Amino acid sequence: MGSDYYETLEVNRNATDADIKKAYRRLALKFHPNSNRDPGSTEKFSQLGEAYDVLSDPRKKATYDKFGVEGLKGGIPPEFGSGGAWSYKYVYHGNPDKTFREFFGGDNPFADFYTNDTPLQFGGLQPGVLKVQDSPIERNLHLSLDDLFHGCMKKIKISRRVMNEDGFTSSIRDKILTIDVKPGWKEGTRIIFSKEGDQGPNSIPADIVFIVRQKSHPLFVRQHNDLMYKTQISLEMALTGFSVDVETLDGRLLHIPINDIVHPAYKKVVTGEGIPLSQDPSQRGNLIITFDIQFPEKLDTERKYLIKQALVFKD
Repeated sequence: MGSDYYETLEVNRNATDADIKKAYRRLALKFHPNSNRDPGSTEKFSQLGEAYDVLSDPRKKATYDKFGVEGLKGGIPPEFGSGGAWSYKYVYHGNPDKTFREFFGGDNPFADFYTNDTPLQFGGLQPGVLKVQDSPIERNLHLSLDDLFHGCMKKIKISRRVMNEDGFTSSIRDKILTIDVKPGWKEGTRIIFSKEGDQGPNSIPADIVFIVRQKSHPLFVRQHNDLMYKTQISLEMALTGFSVDVETLDGRLLHIPINDIVHPAYKKVVTGEGIPLSQDPSQRGNLIITFDIQFPEKLDTERKYLIKQALVFKD
């Protein structure tokens, strides 16, 4: 590796960060082994990677400017380590392709420059060269039963890589995505934000997909558009009748009389008190009440006799 990183990148020592980036971009594309068949291009490409790795880092650059390559790679004494300089022994990781990928923000920086293994001119893309979109990014969207009953608005902050105005560097920026949750959405509903993934010079950003996952509810279990509600009753209530009070998800109190004899498989269906239909929220599923009948653990002789007498049916 030559001792002058500035000479390697063909810039002077007063070069700005933007100058260094511009120089690396031009030379890395020129000497990348995929675009340059010259046997010496591999070594030159590696030199460029190390030079950029040093000069693009303020601490490494400060050490190199003051102490040279020897100070950078040999480490500098602690008394000289103040002022933001790099005080450890610097060793380049030796992977110029990694430096190249990190700079261009993509796993395949040459995707735009090749068609059928034929290199194109770097001055611009030729007609017919297609970028490939990254795979969708899927995330779960956990919603309560109340959210899915009423509908709601959810705002989700994402961080993504965005291309800078120079067209070849990128930065991480936050963005707020707004999801308008409709009444009646089901588990597994997919909400797609097109091309909101990381940006890169050689790829189409991925779609971000949120998948609805319903949280459990303390009172109701959802089955499609129906709500299942389970209540405990005594054997006496099962045989003689009673009423059930159910507070709905929209805050109403239903007083439901049960006049039938309740057996273990019995269900009470209350029409139109379930979840709104997503395609027509004015229509709703049903409320289905099931019963857990509590039988007595033991009966004395007198009670058994009374029950037998009560259950003797005469024509």
